Amino acid sequence: MNNINPVIDESWKKVLLNDFQSSYFTALKLFLVEEKKLHDVYPHGAHIFAAFNKTPFNKVKVVIIGQDPYHGNGQAHGLCFSVADNIKKPPSLVNIFKELNQDLEIPIPQQGNLEKWANQGVLLLNATLTVRANQPGSHQNKGWEQFTDSVIRILSEQKSGLIFILWGAYAQAKEKLIDLQKHYVLKAAHPSPFSAYNGFFGCKHFSKTNEILTKMGKDPIDWDVNK
Repeated sequence: MNNINPVIDESWKKVLLNDFQSSYFTALKLFLVEEKKLHDVYPHGAHIFAAFNKTPFNKVKVVIIGQDPYHGNGQAHGLCFSVADNIKKPPSLVNIFKELNQDLEIPIPQQGNLEKWANQGVLLLNATLTVRANQPGSHQNKGWEQFTDSVIRILSEQKSGLIFILWGAYAQAKEKLIDLQKHYVLKAAHPSPFSAYNGFFGCKHFSKTNEILTKMGKDPIDWDVNK
């Protein structure tokens, strides 16, 4: 990400122009420039806006909201809950695949790359888009949340019939940004091992999402990343 132009799909650049030109975003960029001088930052620059580049504004059908990028080496690649190819699946993603298996009988994948979801219109949005290596939450309250709240608000205002999937209290706090008259919201516990048995397992959000999409006359999501 350079100081003038974030590397982001043109459709998003257009709707987020006010944010990119704002003082808070300028401060965020300066923070990242200084941070990268002293620390490893994940994901690497080209992947920071991967969720937006894989899922252009006009293609969004579903939004899954995460919190922080993974903070281990090689894990984060710009899509919430997803990991790059040949990287061990983190516990939350293991549980997501377990629920997918129970819900739709999709075999549990060997790898954890969710790009196939993103390419079908599932915006895999973390609230914070960067993190310092091995320090979870280290880039919170630096401006990213203001940016991604704006993303959610703009999606809510400019689109209709989106399905927002909110797992856990942090994601569910974003519900206030969503016009519930125009959009669908599915809520459950977070897939983390600490909470998955409190309502994530058995939520059937994958089949419910496809039922809603089909009722609206939209193509359902092929959730199987094995193919």
